[in-house]
Amino acid sequence: MGSRAPAARRARGGSRVSDAPSADTLLQVAERAARAAAAVLAEQAGLRGPDAVQTKSTLTDLVSAADIKAEAAIRAVLKEERPGDAIVGEEAAAKAGDTGLRWVVDPLDGTVNYLFGIPQYSVSVACDGIAGVILDPVRGECFRVIQDELATLDGEPLQASDRADLGTSLVATGFGYDAAVRRAQAAQVAELLPQVRDIRRLGSAALDLAWTAAGRYDAYYERGVQEWDVAAGLMLCHTAGLEIRELQGRGDLPDGVLVAPAGIVDGLLAIVG
Repeated sequence: MGSRAPAARRARGGSRVSDAPSADTLLQVAERAARAAAAVLAEQAGLRGPDAVQTKSTLTDLVSAADIKAEAAIRAVLKEERPGDAIVGEEAAAKAGDTGLRWVVDPLDGTVNYLFGIPQYSVSVACDGIAGVILDPVRGECFRVIQDELATLDGEPLQASDRADLGTSLVATGFGYDAAVRRAQAAQVAELLPQVRDIRRLGSAALDLAWTAAGRYDAYYERGVQEWDVAAGLMLCHTAGLEIRELQGRGDLPDGVLVAPAGIVDGLLAIVG
């Protein structure tokens, strides 16, 4: 991506962009959808049984009944509020639309944490390139963004890090599910760790991005993330003033993304790019 240009209010799957509602209206829809999913997650928390958990790409890539039900709750809100919009989500088939607007949703980012009772997971709902919400059901924190205009946590403006010294930077990351990818990522972390203050790996890409936008981390990078993992979070980070770089795949390392203040982004890119 280079330095990320402001995301266009782009049309996908239709032509009625001129009839689009305001960004604030779409933000309200995103929050209603995220809160509907969070309610499902609260109801499903701790449930066990033969149908409660399945695997996807590998034995470590889990999906729960809660993921599926939470995405259904999001889609139900969008069907009621925005029936003509396209939807892309992690757990169900993509839905075509004819309005020029597209929703990118992750009903439960941090499934493994959720299933193990670790209080670090989130719901991410974004109207592509316009507005989005990342909701932390455990802490009750709601990160809201209107691209290029508004980035807030519970109504207060976000203040991202402006750190310029790589050696004192706290960097968040995440790992993939494939063993070969993890091996390559571990080697990259081993190279990075001596050159920064410390590294954190908590397990929810959407929350990692939200926390980076809020200045809780100085920077974040991860390979193998999917669109639904980062759609709302990248808008938050960009609007909060951070630089975004695309990481190109090489060897066993898939494509990825790096988010950091301008003062350290190139130094980090030289190590993890």
